[in-house]
Amino acid sequence: QYVNPNNPLAHELGTAEEIWAQTEGKITALVAGAGTGGTITGLARGIRKHNKDVKIIAADPHGSILALPASLNEDFKDQPYKVEGIGYDFIPDVLDQQGVDTWFKTDDRTSFEYSRKLIREEGLLVGGSSGSAMAACVKACTELNLTEDDVVVVVLPDSIRSYLSKFVDDDWLAANDLLPPTPPLSAPTTPVAKAEDGKSKDGYGDATIRDLRLKPVTTISADSPCGDAIETMREKGFDQLPVSAGTGSRLVGLVTLGNLLSYLSSGRATGHSRVSDVMFDFRKINEVVTSTQDISIKTPEERKKAATSSETESHPQRRQFVEITKDTKLSALSRFFEWNSAAIVTEKTSEKGGYKAVAVVTKVDLLTWLVKSSKKDGSN
Repeated sequence: QYVNPNNPLAHELGTAEEIWAQTEGKITALVAGAGTGGTITGLARGIRKHNKDVKIIAADPHGSILALPASLNEDFKDQPYKVEGIGYDFIPDVLDQQGVDTWFKTDDRTSFEYSRKLIREEGLLVGGSSGSAMAACVKACTELNLTEDDVVVVVLPDSIRSYLSKFVDDDWLAANDLLPPTPPLSAPTTPVAKAEDGKSKDGYGDATIRDLRLKPVTTISADSPCGDAIETMREKGFDQLPVSAGTGSRLVGLVTLGNLLSYLSSGRATGHSRVSDVMFDFRKINEVVTSTQDISIKTPEERKKAATSSETESHPQRRQFVEITKDTKLSALSRFFEWNSAAIVTEKTSEKGGYKAVAVVTKVDLLTWLVKSSKKDGSN
């Protein structure tokens, strides 16, 4: 498709006409990713047959060289990227770069965050390059001063089908350091809405993790073979295991089924490899947050702003270990679960800066508590 003239022609005669008809000719801007170049080139030609003033905006991932001016590609030159289907290290013959009014560079973390948001909030089962297109759209609305009077069309070209074990999976995101910024555990900046009886409408009230009555934790040593971790998970029905240091109880990491599968299926590890070779190593995390008030991103709006501003940074965001104890409020735990599948409940040890795992809490535990709580409220 890189050299097939019918590639852009199909979009010029088909997709562009469909968009023009469905927007009743009111379209003022169009956003799409650039891969082979057929979609963006054909759409630009087709739409401009009707209106030459429509802005054509393209998304190009960091590490690709398709964007113009070429200086846009310098900051992340030759760096790999995980988003599939867009961007290349050569210019396809069918791509008309000059036909694009504005190019926006996009990064993996923000692209996947928008893809997951479209899936979660809009029910659109899209893939990663659709998230890139949305990231470019958000930038365009801000930088090109688009308003609510503009009709902006974003092309979402891929589906979730091929990505269930990739960006849809929290473990995969964590393994590739692509999890979005940690949501706030601190109290919301605006008061929580109250029901007529004065209780919190969020369903948690003042309940803490202690109210979940969790079972004692099962851990595995960092020196144990991966085969032992897999067998323990199989026997217990666990998806993850806290990892302790040697024969001690000091928490040093977390091993998950998803990460084990990724390592073993790719040949990077075997059943005889040490757990420490495949675990999420907490010892490598830059910062330990011991107070929920220390997390700087307070609201969804601020979190969104921080994620957008981080796209231009050449260094990865600082990763944080958030201390969660039995006294952590369930409302805070719920916000933590927005981007994490499980939480390790810890206690401090006598060792300086040391923690030991006392329980693992999952979304199922939180849901179980909510169901039981609602039954109690209904019987009163």
